[in-house]
Amino acid sequence: MDEKITEIVDGNAPAPVRIARLWWVISAVGVLLLVVLLAAVIFYRQANKPFGFEVEWMGEFVEARGPIWTIPALIFNWVGGGISSLVIVPLVIIGGLLIWRRPWAALYYACAAVASVSVVFVIKNVVGRPRPTEILVTPDFGSFPSGHSANAALIATTLGIIFWRTWVWVAGSVYTLLMMLSRTYLGAHWISDTIGGMLVGVGVAVILWAPFAFLLYRERRRPHPPIWVRVKHTEAAVAEPGDGPT
Repeated sequence: MDEKITEIVDGNAPAPVRIARLWWVISAVGVLLLVVLLAAVIFYRQANKPFGFEVEWMGEFVEARGPIWTIPALIFNWVGGGISSLVIVPLVIIGGLLIWRRPWAALYYACAAVASVSVVFVIKNVVGRPRPTEILVTPDFGSFPSGHSANAALIATTLGIIFWRTWVWVAGSVYTLLMMLSRTYLGAHWISDTIGGMLVGVGVAVILWAPFAFLLYRERRRPHPPIWVRVKHTEAAVAEPGDGPT
């Protein structure tokens, strides 16, 4: 699954560049298998029985509830679920990537988002784990895995792969962690639900990256000024008098 790319380096002879994907994909498959294993453990130990440490963790969050934490948690709840996560946020990300002239990146994110939602939906309905009782929101059916956490991890991983910048990875990791904490704080999920969701988002993002690896690499290597910058330069060039015949 390694793909060799030939490109010009500093105007010299073409230099081969190899994109290693095999071990990344194997690792991602392993991550999803871990989710399946966790789902099986939850299902066969009776889905309505949380682990002891999860009950203690939930109790600490319930005691710490207050407006200063609840309001941000509710904002995360809106951003990561419902119409926002299915329509608004994806359209913003896809639109931003298209404006930045990254069509293959936009397609990659769209495919990964659809795949992640599908995987979460299937697992939720198979496991059928009840939600915690100390819940502050009205979510959909099934507690494992957390769709909000999966969505956050998917966004963090896909954008990290697309832009490959340290600050993108850091910001995405912080966003995912805060989303996971907010789900437990609101009583919408147990800890294992958020971990399972996070693993789904990362695993799906990496697996879907493999067929787009070469295209994303080429897009990242080319200069990609935003559309408005390109239009501005075009208008400036048209406005300048050309060198016509004398």
